[in-house]
Amino acid sequence: MRGWIRRFLTKRRIRDSGDMKTREVRVQEDLPSERLVSLVQFTIVALVVLSAIEIVNIAVLKCWNAEVFAAMTGLIGTVTGVIIGKKT
Repeated sequence: MRGWIRRFLTKRRIRDSGDMKTREVRVQEDLPSERLVSLVQFTIVALVVLSAIEIVNIAVLKCWNAEVFAAMTGLIGTVTGVIIGKKT
């Protein structure tokens, strides 16, 4: 999972060599920090756990838990913000 997150958050830039005689293109990759990868991995795991809690709550108690849903919404916003911020 860490490798997939690392690949997804890697920023790729195409660089031209600047030489007019040869047409050389280089791809520069900016890898994300391990701290960022760990944070995204933690939030994805937390989102899966909260989804399971919500499903069990609906199945057993037959009611919707607004607090768990609010936590899930916050985590989705966090992950989306990190991904959009890192990709630009």
